[in-house]
Amino acid sequence: MWNTTSVPEFHFISLSEDSDLQTVLFGLFLSMYILALFGNLLIILTVSSDSHLHTPMYFFLSNLSMVDIGFISTTVPRVIVDIQTHCPVISYAGCLTQMSLFIIFACMDDMLLVVMAYDRFVAICHPLYYQVIMNPSRCGVLLVGSFLLSLVNLLLHYVAVLHFSNCEYFIEISNFFCGSSEVLNVACLDTFTSTIVRFCVGTLFGLLPISGIFFSYFKIVSSIMGSSSSGKHKTFSTCGSHLSVVCLFYGTALAVYFSSSLSHSARSNAVASLMYTVVTPMLNPFIYSLRNKDIKTALRKILSRAF
Repeated sequence: MWNTTSVPEFHFISLSEDSDLQTVLFGLFLSMYILALFGNLLIILTVSSDSHLHTPMYFFLSNLSMVDIGFISTTVPRVIVDIQTHCPVISYAGCLTQMSLFIIFACMDDMLLVVMAYDRFVAICHPLYYQVIMNPSRCGVLLVGSFLLSLVNLLLHYVAVLHFSNCEYFIEISNFFCGSSEVLNVACLDTFTSTIVRFCVGTLFGLLPISGIFFSYFKIVSSIMGSSSSGKHKTFSTCGSHLSVVCLFYGTALAVYFSSSLSHSARSNAVASLMYTVVTPMLNPFIYSLRNKDIKTALRKILSRAF
């Protein structure tokens, strides 16, 4: 009989057994990590250094970039070390720590995307009241509320996964990191309990937020139907980047969370997980900067001062 003190370690799946491909994966993960750090730090620097960007929209964008740095730093450095050492093993305490950070940063990412959709809804549908509604105090409350909801999500998972008693099988994580869904799979829960936990968490922190986001955009589209073509173009250019990130993040995250217990291909889940844990944090700053006129103008000012 095992308990939480006698579970020595967890083993990740190997992304590839080919030594040549291992080298390619090492370079790929390292490149994506550096690119994500550079892009998100550049967004934070740009927003903080330009007074014209000290608005609720860019306040949440800079916080999203900080969360993305934490999000990708939770998984990728560990993967790089595992590839280099050829030893994809993590201790029980290390696995729970990684899962905790992963849940907090993933849920913060989730909540900030909802808050940013709400911010765009207020700005476009209620422009005269925007400064009153989205005042600094309200923005602070929304940010703190997102963090508290992330802690609630973490506690819900802890209640479920701290059951490693009577585990008499080889503990293998069917992914390249200790994600919440993967740890649920090995937490010795019965199928009914595991399904209930997934349904509750997926509904509260997945389906409800994305429903709120799409409702906000439905109201936005309805409100601009009678505007001029230039007004429509400006609105879609502002919201298009955010909607692209929402679809990329939620599409892959929800698919992995709900299907990991059903899929028989661990590597397929790992590839899908790669999309929202690594690719999305890497692409976010470039999606926002390339489609946002204010960010590009601020970047030009920074580069002109630097050179």
